[in-house]
Amino acid sequence: MRAIMVMFDSLNRHMLPPYGGDWTHAPNFARLAERTTTFDNCWAGSMPCMPARREIHTGRYNFLHRSWGPLEPFDDSLPELLRRAGVYSHLASDHQHYWEDGGATYHTRYDTWEFFRGQEGDPWKGHVADPEIPEDLKRLRHRAYRQDWINRRYLDTEDKQPQTLTFDAGLEFLHDNSAQDRWFLQIETFDPHEPFFTQKQYKDLYPHDYDGPHFDWPDYKRVTETEEQVQHARYEYAALLSMCDRSLGRVLDFMDEHAMWDDTLLIVNTDHGFLLGEKGWWAKSVQPWYNELVRLPLFVWDPRADAAGQRRGALVQTIDLAPTILDCFGIEPTPDMQGRPLPTATDDPIREAGLFGMHGGHVNVTDGRYVYMRAPADPGNQPLHEHTLMPTHMRGRFSPAELVDMELAEPFSFTKGLKTIRVPGRALINAHQFGTLLFDLETDPAQSNPIIDDTIELRMAGLLVALMRDTDAPHSQFERLGLPTTGPVTTEHLLVRAQREIAEQSAAPAPRPEDFPSGPLSVQTPIQELLAHRAAGEVLRRHIPAFADSEILQALTGASLLDVASVARGLLTAEKLRAIATDLADITRTAPSSTPA
Repeated sequence: MRAIMVMFDSLNRHMLPPYGGDWTHAPNFARLAERTTTFDNCWAGSMPCMPARREIHTGRYNFLHRSWGPLEPFDDSLPELLRRAGVYSHLASDHQHYWEDGGATYHTRYDTWEFFRGQEGDPWKGHVADPEIPEDLKRLRHRAYRQDWINRRYLDTEDKQPQTLTFDAGLEFLHDNSAQDRWFLQIETFDPHEPFFTQKQYKDLYPHDYDGPHFDWPDYKRVTETEEQVQHARYEYAALLSMCDRSLGRVLDFMDEHAMWDDTLLIVNTDHGFLLGEKGWWAKSVQPWYNELVRLPLFVWDPRADAAGQRRGALVQTIDLAPTILDCFGIEPTPDMQGRPLPTATDDPIREAGLFGMHGGHVNVTDGRYVYMRAPADPGNQPLHEHTLMPTHMRGRFSPAELVDMELAEPFSFTKGLKTIRVPGRALINAHQFGTLLFDLETDPAQSNPIIDDTIELRMAGLLVALMRDTDAPHSQFERLGLPTTGPVTTEHLLVRAQREIAEQSAAPAPRPEDFPSGPLSVQTPIQELLAHRAAGEVLRRHIPAFADSEILQALTGASLLDVASVARGLLTAEKLRAIATDLADITRTAPSSTPA
């Protein structure tokens, strides 16, 4: 047996023809469904990018203990387990996060690996002078944004694109090794992750009239753009999706031409989706993990099952990928793995419910029909801790300030007797601002109307607690969520009804530019300009004193207060935004010649 995984990043299930996407050009995904088993009830687990990849290696959830970070010394790693059993593994990827501090232990687990540069602001080409950047709707800019415009100069044709080079390398491995046995190939592209950068021939598949600013990289925030701008971004994503479809077709062609379907496992998967204006949101991570983000496409061909063109409804997750690949080679999963081999031959259930979430956010559970999103019990979102022996974030090490109060925690059931460092954690966004939510996907598949039902919440909270205990979640997570570490869940622990008003407030549309006064000093003025203006800076410090002097606010080059409010209403409420807008307008009226500080 051999095994191939073709992995995309941020691949939206609802835009693929096999899952009802009727306007995108993706014939090879349709062809894929005819040759494989399509899973209709696949869910993410730990998110986003590197936590999901840690699940692919280890076959277990990790987001309750750790945010984005490397493989830990106690982690089982799929390619290492394969190596010990005499199975060769190779990684071809353009996913730059593997080569950062927070991912540096993943790619070296494979026997061999190849990396291709240039995705999403990858620190690749060195230019001291600033690049030329067109008028752009992206407002939350950072160093990677500038670097991406430098990189694009070197990616002007399809053959130079990192995605193309990644699939070139994967096909080279297949050409060199198609006659060999017992190997695993992972072809992994960062696309169609933002920015949605691709060549004209793919954009031409989606003709439309648009004469607005450049827009192929949405911010992680609420939608404040016009419908025309939103639709344009969707077409830009679709164009990159069609390029992914072409790359997928190259792998399918090779398997056809070399008769590989008889003895080769094929998995085509993703880590999560991407919101393209649905529910009034862009992107991921700063809002609840809605179905567009966590209900995933998954296609599997297992020659032992011979189930081409069939569909499965069993609830499966990312944690099931490693056990499936191990099973392909006759290798038993480790005791720490929570996943199970995917049921391709039959539709037998392998679990009652699945857990998913991001560190410090909602902790979520689904049984396939209901989705229960448990928010923090109180506004402080505490206690929250990181448990690690590898103290690095995505692109940096833990700071001395983060580590000064570190302590050793007792071993967890999966740390192989090792104690971990326990340090205070931090959440990207405080999920308390959204409240606890319960959805019935049978009556509300779009998750438009959260329900209140104490009986259903009690059952779903019970499933959630059982999975948290099975995962050996830290006691602090139970305390943060207001759930019992031992004993049954009771009506005293329910939160949907208690947090209903919070949930309704968070669902209100985002403030829009036309709702506020315009002028040289307004909530649309870049924050750095406001802080540099004596009177305007005093307004910000009066209304949001700690926030106005924070490194976060000062680092948002080009961003406005309206932009910040669209990311996190809990940090800057609509009421506070209106008060600031009024005071800024007063400055303009009473002292138009006021000089900067």
